[in-house]
Amino acid sequence: MYIGVLTVPLGDEPLDDALDYLSGIGVDGVELAVGGWPGEDHVDRSAVLADDDAQADLLDSVESRDLQISALATHNNPLHPVEETAAEADTELREAIELADALDVNTVTCFSGLPAGGPNDEVPNWITAPWPTEHADAHDYQWEVAVDYWSDLAAFADDHGVDIAIEMHPNMLVYEPTGMLKLREATNERIGANFDPSHLYWQDISITDAIRFLGEEDAIHHFHAKDTKVYESESRIKGVLDTTSYADTADRSWLFRSIGYGHDEGHWKDVVSTLRMVGYEGALSIEHEDALTSSTEGLEKAVDVLSRAVFETQPGDAYWAE
Repeated sequence: MYIGVLTVPLGDEPLDDALDYLSGIGVDGVELAVGGWPGEDHVDRSAVLADDDAQADLLDSVESRDLQISALATHNNPLHPVEETAAEADTELREAIELADALDVNTVTCFSGLPAGGPNDEVPNWITAPWPTEHADAHDYQWEVAVDYWSDLAAFADDHGVDIAIEMHPNMLVYEPTGMLKLREATNERIGANFDPSHLYWQDISITDAIRFLGEEDAIHHFHAKDTKVYESESRIKGVLDTTSYADTADRSWLFRSIGYGHDEGHWKDVVSTLRMVGYEGALSIEHEDALTSSTEGLEKAVDVLSRAVFETQPGDAYWAE
């Protein structure tokens, strides 16, 4: 396991400067955004895909600093009911997969997407309850749309030898571990989780239990290191389905926080240990979205905590059990 960073918070800097900074604070890997909501400040996906020299230059920039690319990121909605929007997201995903293959990167991170509640709707519909029953019917429709799309995309990813790591996220069809396994079982094993605990904390999901649940099926393809704090003074009144702006920090039921500011270091050591138990040895890719501090301070504090949690060696023989 190693510490990585999703470089989006450093998007206003040239890639080489961002890589110098990250290498200097003890990071070993980077997750590079190539489209969708994360943007493509550091990697122009289409341009690099079409240019072998640009691919070689990108790899040299990363590897010359003793870094590796953990994943390419393109988070968007390929299930969107507006055909043009869905087609753009689909192109981003397929080109990201092709670029990952060309760069010998084995993972693309993304969202599951979210359809409308019916074939004549124009707005995605996040359904969280089965009653009134038209909502259950709409949910069934959404899964039909999703399985049809993701079966084809999973086959495309398999042809390129690339894993698809889906972030379980609110306002997406897949937002918790059972939905993640449902989509994987309906498609193929290229489909797995970009396990981001920040979206699970506020749903009151046990992170270590969820890691075991998905890990038993070898369904964790990537990991986002990102914390969340639930503020009970607000959640006791309005619950956790909070539409308050993320910028209104004092009025939200929960906030994304830097590692260690939502859960203590002992918790993160349990997370790392459980990941090792299920055989995950990839990146802990820090995603900074803490509105209470700067990107650099948040990243540096996260690296500090994770550097004490990550094991640097492989387990030895259990001589005490012989």
